[in-house]
Amino acid sequence: MELQSFRSAIAEVLKNRRSCRDFAPQAVEAAEVAEILELVATAPSAWNLQPWRFVLITDPETKEALQGAAFGQKQVTGAPVVVALYTDMVDALDRVDDVLHPSLPAEAKEGTKQRILGSFGRMTTAERDQWGKAQGNIALGYLLLLLELHGYASSPMLGFDPPAVRKILGLPDHAELPALIAIGKAGPVHPGPQHRFPVDQLLRYVE
Repeated sequence: MELQSFRSAIAEVLKNRRSCRDFAPQAVEAAEVAEILELVATAPSAWNLQPWRFVLITDPETKEALQGAAFGQKQVTGAPVVVALYTDMVDALDRVDDVLHPSLPAEAKEGTKQRILGSFGRMTTAERDQWGKAQGNIALGYLLLLLELHGYASSPMLGFDPPAVRKILGLPDHAELPALIAIGKAGPVHPGPQHRFPVDQLLRYVE
């Protein structure tokens, strides 16, 4: 694909994406969603810590339980797949050695590692975990656009009871949950057109 065609295709994805709450009964291959998540995992993160983790849920009973934790939102059980995006800063910091680029000399690796650990050591646990959750939103943006690009509708949900979701999915108590994401093919009830601020209401220049 030529660069201009690629840009046009991405622009269409950005303009056409909607949050879908009505899903078709058409099955979605979990393996295909897992392939999309491989691309999501290329998202940038500060220090390259990559604190995001994913749970891919197709089990009907688990989705039923999650729907209860999500205050009855119908798309949890209406979609064939739900992804729980969570962040785990304990695991991320335990794996600092794994995120340092292998091309770094040993001395530089050790120096970077100590700066990372020192920075987070000055934070409270709550500050650390909220930092990780904010990073997780970068991965969420990647996921929503990649799903649209691959022809899937999605619904990111922020309305749920995090402790209940953690219990249902067996997540650690310190895990933060940026979103639950319902995934599938759009049903017959289509979302309305996008309604967004014009950019001149959002942008200012400092010259």
